[in-house]
Amino acid sequence: MPKKIHIHRRAEEDQRAKQAVRMANILGILERLLQRSKWNVRSLAADLELSERTVHRYLEVLQLVGVPYYYDKNERCYRVRPGYTFPIANLTPDELLGQATATLVSEAVGLGPEHTARATTRKLSAGPREGVRDLLADAEALTAVLDLKLADHAKHRDAIKIAQWALVEGKQLLGSYRSPHAGGQTRQFTLHPYRLCLSNRAWYLIARPVDKPEPRTFRVARFESLKLIDQAAEIPEDFNLEAYFGNAWNVFRDPRTYDVRIEFTEDVADQVTETIWHRTQTVERHADGRVTLGFRVDGLQEIIRWVLGWTGRCRVIAPEELRMLVVEQLQAGLEMNAGVDPEPYQ
Repeated sequence: MPKKIHIHRRAEEDQRAKQAVRMANILGILERLLQRSKWNVRSLAADLELSERTVHRYLEVLQLVGVPYYYDKNERCYRVRPGYTFPIANLTPDELLGQATATLVSEAVGLGPEHTARATTRKLSAGPREGVRDLLADAEALTAVLDLKLADHAKHRDAIKIAQWALVEGKQLLGSYRSPHAGGQTRQFTLHPYRLCLSNRAWYLIARPVDKPEPRTFRVARFESLKLIDQAAEIPEDFNLEAYFGNAWNVFRDPRTYDVRIEFTEDVADQVTETIWHRTQTVERHADGRVTLGFRVDGLQEIIRWVLGWTGRCRVIAPEELRMLVVEQLQAGLEMNAGVDPEPYQ
């Protein structure tokens, strides 16, 4: 059984998490007041998903720390007196370029969480350092993140955010999960969340069902509902994500380990070696230009899809089981497509 986190430690973590949320909301109000947009209590409350009473309380905090804001009766909004600047860290140009890149990546289609690096970039742009705004703007205008082929999590942003808060606050989750491996049936799970990770172009939740001894891997997009419940989660202090995944090709680990060797033709040798496909990858180059990649993987069901993507350019040397799986998949594909009348699809 996993070791339980001590109650007093969890209470301290809960308190720190709540303080962090309050600070983030207070800074969020300050960030908006520094913009040229028209913000009042009602619009601030709606944008930050707070009550108007809470917004008033946070405005009082800003006043106490010396932020010179006032209410403009003509514009019917709050303004900050000219000359006030938002304090920022003394970032180097390379660090600013990194922030601009992080902003673009975090906004990639399908990534999911709605709170991206954009807010931090806006704060940096509002600072007093000369040239920062132009550098960030130029970096974003001249850099692009295109077609990461991520799973579309636009409909699952709430689930991702709920999972994150459950992990931060150490709470259990109650979810309705539809698995394609169970005939599409939907099951209810009460979960102890361990980790949330982005892998293989999708978000996954590593969690242990309360009635099971071991954690499982859940694809977030398959949760039909997910909510945080007021029950403390049991999270092993020694849980290690790399050890959990082992040598899985992506995220699903089978009990049997295979030593895989795949030979690629000369025309794709440079292309296939440009990428590190797996952390156990080895490369063997041959005098005639061919190249052999080696991997040690737990299971074959994920790697076979990758191998099929190089059809006609690679040959499975080992293991025999993988070579037979490739042959079976190619034969099935030929049977499905041979002699098909394209007319109905035109």
